[in-house]
Amino acid sequence: MRSPVQPPPSLLSGHANPGRGAHRRQHYWPRANLLSANLLRAAASEPAHRKLQARASATPAPLYDAKAAGAGLLLQGRVCVLTPHAGAGSRVWFPGVGCRRLIRVELSRGQTLARGFGTRMFHLRTCAAKLRPLTASQTVRTFSQNRSAAARTLGQIRCYSAPVAAEPFLSGTSSNYVEEMYYAWLENPKSVHKSWDIFFRNTNAGAPPGTAYQSPLPLGPASLSTMARAQPLVEAQPNVDKLVEDHLAVQSLIRAYQIRGHHVAQLDPLGILDADLDSSVPADIISSTDKLGFYGLDESDLDKVFHLPTTTFIGGQESALPLREIIRRLEMAYCQHIGVEFMFINDLEQCQWIRQKFETPGIMQFTNEEKRTLLARLVRSTRWGLRAGWGSLQGAWLQALQAVLAPVTWLFRVARSPSRFEDFLQRKWSSEKRFGLEGCEVLIPALKTIIDKSSENGVDYVIMGMPHRGRLNVLANVIRKELEQIFCQFDSKLEAADEGSGDVKYHLGMYHRRINRVTDRNITLSLVANPSHLEAADPVVMGKTKAEQFYCGDTEGKKVMSILLHGDAAFAGQGIVYETFHLSDLPSYTTHGTVHVVVNNQIGFTTDPRMARSSPYPTDVARVVNAPIFHVNADDPEAVMYVCKVAAEWRSTFHKDVVVDLVCYRRNGHNEMDEPMFTQPLMYKQIRKQKPVLQKYAELLVSQGVVNQPEYEEEISKYDKICEEAFTRSKDEKILHIKHWLDSPWPGEQGAITRHPSPAPTAPPGATVWLSDSGVCASAGPPVLGFFTLDGQPRSMTCPSTGLTEDILTHIGNVASSVPVENFTIHGGLSRILKTRGELVKNRTVDWALAEYMAFGSLLKEGIHIRLSGQDVERGTFSHRHHVLHDQNVDKKTCIPMNHLWPNQAPYTVCNSSLSEYGVLGFELGFAMASPNALVLWEAQFGDFHNTAQCIIDQFICPGQAKWVRQNGIVLLLPHGMEGMGPEHSSARPERFLQMCNDDPDVLPNLEEANFDINQLYDCNWVVVNCSTPGNFFHVLRRQILLPFRKPLIIFTPKSLLRHPEARTSFDEMLSGTHFQRVIPEDGLAAQNPANVRRLLFCTGKVYYDLTRERKARGMAEQVAITRIEQLSPFPFDLLLQEVHKYPNAELAWCQEEHKNQGYYDYVKPRLRTTISRAKPVWYAGRDPAAAPATGNKKTHLTELQRLLDTAFDLDAFKNFS
Repeated sequence: MRSPVQPPPSLLSGHANPGRGAHRRQHYWPRANLLSANLLRAAASEPAHRKLQARASATPAPLYDAKAAGAGLLLQGRVCVLTPHAGAGSRVWFPGVGCRRLIRVELSRGQTLARGFGTRMFHLRTCAAKLRPLTASQTVRTFSQNRSAAARTLGQIRCYSAPVAAEPFLSGTSSNYVEEMYYAWLENPKSVHKSWDIFFRNTNAGAPPGTAYQSPLPLGPASLSTMARAQPLVEAQPNVDKLVEDHLAVQSLIRAYQIRGHHVAQLDPLGILDADLDSSVPADIISSTDKLGFYGLDESDLDKVFHLPTTTFIGGQESALPLREIIRRLEMAYCQHIGVEFMFINDLEQCQWIRQKFETPGIMQFTNEEKRTLLARLVRSTRWGLRAGWGSLQGAWLQALQAVLAPVTWLFRVARSPSRFEDFLQRKWSSEKRFGLEGCEVLIPALKTIIDKSSENGVDYVIMGMPHRGRLNVLANVIRKELEQIFCQFDSKLEAADEGSGDVKYHLGMYHRRINRVTDRNITLSLVANPSHLEAADPVVMGKTKAEQFYCGDTEGKKVMSILLHGDAAFAGQGIVYETFHLSDLPSYTTHGTVHVVVNNQIGFTTDPRMARSSPYPTDVARVVNAPIFHVNADDPEAVMYVCKVAAEWRSTFHKDVVVDLVCYRRNGHNEMDEPMFTQPLMYKQIRKQKPVLQKYAELLVSQGVVNQPEYEEEISKYDKICEEAFTRSKDEKILHIKHWLDSPWPGEQGAITRHPSPAPTAPPGATVWLSDSGVCASAGPPVLGFFTLDGQPRSMTCPSTGLTEDILTHIGNVASSVPVENFTIHGGLSRILKTRGELVKNRTVDWALAEYMAFGSLLKEGIHIRLSGQDVERGTFSHRHHVLHDQNVDKKTCIPMNHLWPNQAPYTVCNSSLSEYGVLGFELGFAMASPNALVLWEAQFGDFHNTAQCIIDQFICPGQAKWVRQNGIVLLLPHGMEGMGPEHSSARPERFLQMCNDDPDVLPNLEEANFDINQLYDCNWVVVNCSTPGNFFHVLRRQILLPFRKPLIIFTPKSLLRHPEARTSFDEMLSGTHFQRVIPEDGLAAQNPANVRRLLFCTGKVYYDLTRERKARGMAEQVAITRIEQLSPFPFDLLLQEVHKYPNAELAWCQEEHKNQGYYDYVKPRLRTTISRAKPVWYAGRDPAAAPATGNKKTHLTELQRLLDTAFDLDAFKNFS
């Protein structure tokens, strides 16, 4: 364990030897301008007794007294010279910063100044004098009076008071020549005469005025050799370089604390582990006087006064401090209970903002009222039982100690009282898992502080995500979930949920709107439900936040924000954290800043952090997006509250992510039933001794006189009473109502949906106003009623036709085949694609891309926002979509024709995502949660790329409604098909999705039920389709919105069919009155004479075209019928039963291009058998079982394809099978 870093006594107190070094106290100025200083010194020629007193007027730049033997003045690093020609009281103008403005200067009586100053430097003679030593008190007093801390922008100024001798060759007319010679010497010392070289060397070395110049010797060989051997007077005055070096050293020291001070901050409440896992102290942090040598300083320099640079605020109103005080203030700012990581941020304004927040002396101050509020919030959150603190004392020992400590006996009673939320749960249900917050009770006031400050800054909706630890406490004390609803979850006699299968209590979410008592403003809080998969909810929260911002026109994140809570091990170990951070600044994904709060237990379940991460801190992942990281000791509540305020202000100011790292501990094991001493004995021995934070803070406030015994006991008893009354009411609960835990209720459940409080001027009365990401009103559609009835049920169980009028189809087709803006140059190849589209429209036909275009365009007309996201979706992986056109001559000039369809359409958002599946799919899922009146689609670049997003699919999309009663209409577009492209880009793994469908393969539903198909959809957990025609793809997209409820839709989309000449659909199949076809029956010769059909093949997707081609080649159109199952789940029992009855003499076979252990066979076969009451076998025609989805050899691929076709059309293939 690194020992606390404290400056040595000589740093904190007076100098060890007050007599030594006192005469050496000097004032150091930043950014030395050696040229100016040396020319001042070298050119001095005025009488030594003259003074100049300059005062600046009408300018923010302050002036300083220049007590010099000559009348010299250096302002803003520029040299101006006084001559004996100006009268007393004269006013002249000096060139200011950048020579763009002038500074007026007045002279005192008896002083003169040359007239005719130009706007260039060095126009007159210069003079200077030696720096006059100043004491620390004199310096601080002088400059705190004459200069504000905010104006620290001047160059170095040195005032000299030593006698000055004139250089014999300088005069009032030679300064320009001297200047030219000096610049020439700077570029190349050999370009000037040796005498000039010696002069400038002596001047730069600090030679006193009058001694730098050496008279040239008479000409001759001897004199030339003497001149060559002449040496500059480098030893004359070396203190100038020393002044600069010392100043630079102090600047480096300040910067070292800003960069690495957090490494020595006292962050661990237990005092046994360093938060950065490194017990060493950085070499450039001053932990003892001998470390001053790292900077070329020593103990004698501690009382020297240094001017503070503009990159620090430790001076407050003082612009200069002794080195001893500089170190002390840096220690206070960076090495106490707060560690600040920010110097990696590449924005100077942001760095300065953070410095000001943490370096300004006395900035972390709290009023007594704020301290009492903090104490009250700790009371509500904490668990302080008999196992900790004072309560561990029993019997006579307790009585004796109470007698000794009579002034604080009330603390004993508080310690033993059955109060506070966590303690109440522990006492009532000691054998139940609840993942309590003990050890980080400060999280509750921390979150409330962030919410309070954000509300003050205008936020009215906060969306939160968090793991299971502390969730019940957050629900109770932050979201304000009714306590009886929480307590009844512990009742083992509570009946099963009224809907769905439910989830454990510490996974549930909540939505609540209430008044924020601090700001007296309405605030809506939503805690998103989460699975046990840590950090999986992060992108979901971000997507929901983005959606809420979008729908209310909050283009800068000023109204809606997100807060994410993390565990230390998960934050460092889960890759989804990085993926989520990586979305934070992308235009179509940014939520304009998230506050991340890490509950740093310093342990992961049972794993020591030294074995769990390679980075110093668990929060280092946040550095990739320049998010500042504030580490804070969680046992210092006031430090935590201040850090949380700063975090909220940062997010409000810069709209960027920020991380608060609460370094705490976990008082129990992973849960209340776990024994942590098995693996962390030393840590938990210390934890058993650790005084709870509430007790620490209460004692502190009592000692400060902020609270007294009655006040504290009243707060305790007040919350005790609340808990007991809620516990009594909880006994009346008999059924678990999951709807009470809904985290994302759709606004329609409470009435009409209002997207924005004030309609756009162009919107008709009662219209719903849509705002795009730019904040401009994008459309106004018809009024939207509540999506559900007030009791949460669909308003109907029917679905209208998904077809359109021909006028609408033609209009959309014409826009899709043109460039709707002028002066826009597109690629020549794209011109041919658009021309082909136009020809299709003229022929009343659509291909796959045009069918999608028409589905999207028609929904936009109906006021449905559409968001399509994924890798390369703007163009389409297979270059078929082209929804974003790019000007070939102007960078970043784009056009989205879909947004030019209708005058008052809803906005269309299409955005290429980062190369992420897990994070982006989670984000789109969250976006789809916000409203039922939006079509949100995620397209995988290839179908199997959803593998890396499997957690979102398995934990959220598939079971979301069953666990959390949360409907979601997200659409997954998964390119799928065996095209001979190898195992990685072939299969979208349909078997996985079908395996997770919730229908029973052995039970035939009631086929006579009214609206059978709609009821099937309502009861399923998701819909799985594989369309074989563009028209059916068009219909299923429109049906997704026209249904009276929402279900996830999984579509296996084609690749080769995108341009297949037979994969076309006529307008006739898309007109009004048409619907999505769950099954497409045979419509050829076999259907005309069904009794002669010997085999009925069932298939889905692309393989249909292979089968029809082979059937035609073999001339078996009358013997083999082919039926396409377009909707695989819910399984179309009713329609397939009709097909089987239609062909009474046909044997049944399922044909697929996937391998037998993959694809659809294991799902379809038992359901087909159930459909026909197992009257016939269902044969298989397809590839053999295999480990890989497809072969990588093209010839093998074609051989396998031909084999399955042979099997499908060999009418004797199954004769030898029983």
